[in-house]
Amino acid sequence: MRHNKKGRKLGTDYSHTKAMKRSLVSALFLNDRIKTVESRAKEIRPQVDKVITWAKRGDLHSRRLAIAYLNDKELVREIFEKVAQGMFQDRPGGYTRIMKLGPRKGDNAPMVIMELVTEPCVPKAERKAAAEKKAAAKKAAPKKVAKKADKSEELAEDLGFEADGTVEQLEAVDAAEAVAEMTDAEKVEAVEEKKAEEAEAFRETEEIAGDSAEAAKEEAEKAEAEAAKEAETSEVEKAEEEKADVKSE
Repeated sequence: MRHNKKGRKLGTDYSHTKAMKRSLVSALFLNDRIKTVESRAKEIRPQVDKVITWAKRGDLHSRRLAIAYLNDKELVREIFEKVAQGMFQDRPGGYTRIMKLGPRKGDNAPMVIMELVTEPCVPKAERKAAAEKKAAAKKAAPKKVAKKADKSEELAEDLGFEADGTVEQLEAVDAAEAVAEMTDAEKVEAVEEKKAEEAEAFRETEEIAGDSAEAAKEEAEKAEAEAAKEAETSEVEKAEEEKADVKSE
């Protein structure tokens, strides 16, 4: 009979099981994720929740209990600091997540990945309100479509088109509807993109002008060098002619 021996049979004696569970809990808090057997992952869940509850209390007694269990002061300090900064504050429980990986090759043991749930917790009332709002918006969508034709006609009149169905009118109405349906953030983004395109075009124009100016400068320097060379050649020829005249005399 297994009197006063609650929990799963992990194939080890009491002292080995206790040390193994403590090691797995420490590894989970160190790495935020571990890979282990499914039975071991489910067995350490209460210990993980207990340590996080101590960290939420944050008093000296809770810190001493955590140090006594984990036997690592630095790890306990890190856990308490993370919780003090806001981790798990909006989550009343369910601090771990288990994802199944399938059987292990060799002994066919079911393997899982166990990780800490660090995402912000959305209350049930807010989730329900968001779902109802989405359903209401989806239900009211046909009315919005029904009003689209009248809105297109009004936009066409505002833009000054008299004939219906022309290509110019359709394109202008589509552009005006797209601008009207854009949010403020999308409008700001569109303006920024337009400014960036204009700046890029201006920069390319300046680069082209700079290249042409450099080419003209190089041509001027080349012409100046050629003129200096011709002048030097003419001076040498003139000196040779004077030497020849002196010899003939």
